[in-house]
Amino acid sequence: MAKRRDTYKYHFKIGNKIVHSGITDDLERREQEHQQKWAKGHIKQVGRKTSEDAAREWEEDQKKA
Repeated sequence: MAKRRDTYKYHFKIGNKIVHSGITDDLERREQEHQQKWAKGHIKQVGRKTSEDAAREWEEDQKKA
């Protein structure tokens, strides 16, 4: 059985600078949460929705970079 593709990968940016990379199932909510810390920032979706497992692997790779 195929895994559900219900997880977004994203970069939270201020201008062109990436200040955070992460995963979520709700981009709008997550953007509002980040804007509490970085008011002028915005979310940029990375790729298409994917499975949670694949998204977590991508997130770990982002931490190493």
